[in-house]
Amino acid sequence: MSAIAAALGGYATLGIRHAGDLVAKTFDESLMSINYARAAGADFAAMRVASAQRLLTKDPSVRARLEAEINELAKSLSEDVTIAAERSQSARAAKAAAKVQEAAKAWTALHRRSLQPLAGEHGSVEANAREIADLDQYSNAVNQQIELLVNYTAGDGFLFRQRALAAIRRDVQLNVAGLTVALLLSGLFSWMLARRIIGPVAIASKLARSIADGDLNTDIPEGGGDELGTLLSAMGRMRDNIRTMVDREVAQRRSAQVRLSDALENSREGVVLLDNDGQIALSNSRASEFIHCLPQLVHPGWLRGTRASSEDSSPALILRDNFSDVDSEEGEAQLPDGRWLRVSRSATQEGGVMLVYSDITGLKQQKAELHATNLRLDAALTHMSQGLCLYDREGRLQVVNRRFCEIFDISPELVRPGMTFEDVLRLSVAAGTHGSQTVADLLAECEEFQARRRSGNYLQRLSEGRIVSIAHRPTSDGGWLISCEDVTEQQRAQSQIAFMARHDALTRLPNRSLFGERIEQAVAEAGRGAGFAVFCIDLDNFKQINDTLGHPVGDALLCAVSERLSGCVRDVDTVARLGGDEFAVIQFDVRNAEEAESLAQRIVESVGAPYELLGHRIIVGCSVGISLAPADGATREKLLKNADMALYRSKMDGRGTWRFFEPAMDASLQSRRALEIDLREAMDKQEFALFYQPIYDLRRDRISGFEALLRWQHPNRGFVPPDQFIPLAEEIGLIAPLGEWVLNRACEQAANWPDELKIAVNVSASQFRDPKFADVIANAIDASALSPHRLELEITESVLLGNSSETIATLHELKARGLRIALDDFGTGYSSLSYLRSFPFDKIKIDQSFVRDATATKGSKLIVRAITSLGRSLGMTTTAEGVETVEQLNQMKAEGCNEAQGFLFSRPVPATELASTILSLRNGLKERDRSRALAS
Repeated sequence: MSAIAAALGGYATLGIRHAGDLVAKTFDESLMSINYARAAGADFAAMRVASAQRLLTKDPSVRARLEAEINELAKSLSEDVTIAAERSQSARAAKAAAKVQEAAKAWTALHRRSLQPLAGEHGSVEANAREIADLDQYSNAVNQQIELLVNYTAGDGFLFRQRALAAIRRDVQLNVAGLTVALLLSGLFSWMLARRIIGPVAIASKLARSIADGDLNTDIPEGGGDELGTLLSAMGRMRDNIRTMVDREVAQRRSAQVRLSDALENSREGVVLLDNDGQIALSNSRASEFIHCLPQLVHPGWLRGTRASSEDSSPALILRDNFSDVDSEEGEAQLPDGRWLRVSRSATQEGGVMLVYSDITGLKQQKAELHATNLRLDAALTHMSQGLCLYDREGRLQVVNRRFCEIFDISPELVRPGMTFEDVLRLSVAAGTHGSQTVADLLAECEEFQARRRSGNYLQRLSEGRIVSIAHRPTSDGGWLISCEDVTEQQRAQSQIAFMARHDALTRLPNRSLFGERIEQAVAEAGRGAGFAVFCIDLDNFKQINDTLGHPVGDALLCAVSERLSGCVRDVDTVARLGGDEFAVIQFDVRNAEEAESLAQRIVESVGAPYELLGHRIIVGCSVGISLAPADGATREKLLKNADMALYRSKMDGRGTWRFFEPAMDASLQSRRALEIDLREAMDKQEFALFYQPIYDLRRDRISGFEALLRWQHPNRGFVPPDQFIPLAEEIGLIAPLGEWVLNRACEQAANWPDELKIAVNVSASQFRDPKFADVIANAIDASALSPHRLELEITESVLLGNSSETIATLHELKARGLRIALDDFGTGYSSLSYLRSFPFDKIKIDQSFVRDATATKGSKLIVRAITSLGRSLGMTTTAEGVETVEQLNQMKAEGCNEAQGFLFSRPVPATELASTILSLRNGLKERDRSRALAS
């Protein structure tokens, strides 16, 4: 193939060079010869022009110049013709060039002869004319020869061009033929090579790929004696060697796996191998036992260091010392059965995790016992109120605590183990603790005590009036233990203890215990004289003062109330504080109820007068309950119980008054307690349900939403009115969980309504005081997926009574979340325009008492009008409650109310009847509109 390529390349090179030579000859010889021939023709033409000009001019200088020019042109013509003859390619062209030379020389000679007569002034004109005619004849001959020279030279160039084209055409044909032959030979050689080399190589490659893929049972054909045969033989030996190595490796791994399995199964440690996906790749039975008890042991989040939450673990699961970060190596976990495990973790090369569980229950117990013992000992020594010194049988100090040094004003750095008892006494005396006593005096005092008693306590008076109780006790190893306790305050407090045990710490009045003793004394003396009265007194709205003004102001108020109560009674009477804002009075020598009533009136008036405390003006009332002895009871418990029931009735009747005990109160209280018990059980028995009353949009003439109303269906009592159990729930603290249930249930059911219907839920003041109330609202909305703008919270003025910043902040937080806030029962109770200024409510609900009287002649129409005008000016919606008649509805529309609700539209219905209620209300309104149209 190389020889063929070299031959084709050499031939192509020679052909191209030959073509180049022909082209060069065509240009360098023929074309140049033509150019020089034409140049000669131009020179001769210029000679003729100069010759004519010389014949016409008589100026000698011009003639001389023209003659010189003709000579130069003749010389140039001779040179051009010579070069044209040299470049010519044929004999005829060379011959024509010679004739041009001869004709040009003849013309030149004739030109010179014809001009000689003209040099003189005489001559024959006819002879000159004849000479000029001859000159023209020779000129034509020169021109003809020049034209012949040009034609001959051009013909030679054309012949060379034809010869060059023929040579190129021949070379192209030969090259194409050679290339075709070369391609045919190349294909033949490739086919022969493919049969000889590529086929066996493909077989060898397929075998190599099978071996690489792990197929060690593939058959390898026998090769010949060439290189391919050697390759196939080598591949067969390689396959056999690999198969032998794999079999040996498999056997070794199986043996190692058996030994590893035996070791793992017989190990007391639990071993788990996790792959890089967190899946269990290997575990022994010991680890399986642990994982079965506590699946979180292989939890990926736990391994990353996150502590398992209560939702992710069983109640018995306790995790401790968990992995704090990814690089941690150890942790501990407690199984539900109480056993403790140490969990060790290490990473594998494949990106997995090796976990080893060790049962350290016994070790933990030992460490816990030892640690607890050390803690108890350290705590006993460090925090015990007694000073302690322990001496061995040789009288050397072994243990001393800090309290001992504090009692005797000794620096702890000076007291060291190994000191004698006398050295310690010397340090105490040097500190000035014992006044004028010396070390000898103290030793004598100690020896005297030990002589009288082997063990026990004796008192030692120190400087500054302090008293220390010292006890000496022998130990089993022959040493002794000295314990010291500063009893100065105990001695001083003995008298205070007896007082404080029977008196209130804040007001210094008798407490419940002493008050009971006084009642028992009065009961014992009642048989010998007049009777007595027991007063139970409770401050009205005292908790609100504590919440709004703080406990210091509340404590000051309690002290002021105790002083006023003491001023209302005689010296023989007793005033006591039973706890919180509860006071009690014993009025002795009561002959009739009028005397007790007179004292009750003084108490109510005195306590109700304004107070000036810590920069605050406070007005607080009180309620009083009275029981008379012996008519209302002959025991302490009976009299207090009856007075308390009378107090409860006083609160129920409006507060700020007093009531005597009546036997019917006991039955009322029993009924209330029974209702309280049923109310506490109602939550667990799911006796509560939500009813819904429609809210009607007066402008759009359609239902805009529903108000959720709580109903209690008691199995025996039937439907319990809300005004009976709602105040009771607030009083006993059930309103918070009950209100949360209402919110969750109402949001859950309203989420299934059409989007244009909103849900209104009443919220009590007790719920609003809960700091987590905003979170309760957020949880209810998130759990039900209800849009926040569809939830409307209705609150009363009592929520804003304290106008605390926390309440306003909670309202703004709820408003920011998209909820609507409505002010319920506006116009009653503690209504104030300042509420509307402090918070931008979305709605004002006009109390039904104003709606009911709005149609009367001298009713509350002006009040309704004022409220609607106020709401309109503040951009708030106004809703009329308790609309029961068409006249009331028309009046509310006329006054500009936006919404209305009441029995005219529908009574409260359960959630299952909402669709039928909407349909019937819609049909009823259509019928009403039809009747109006017919009437008009």
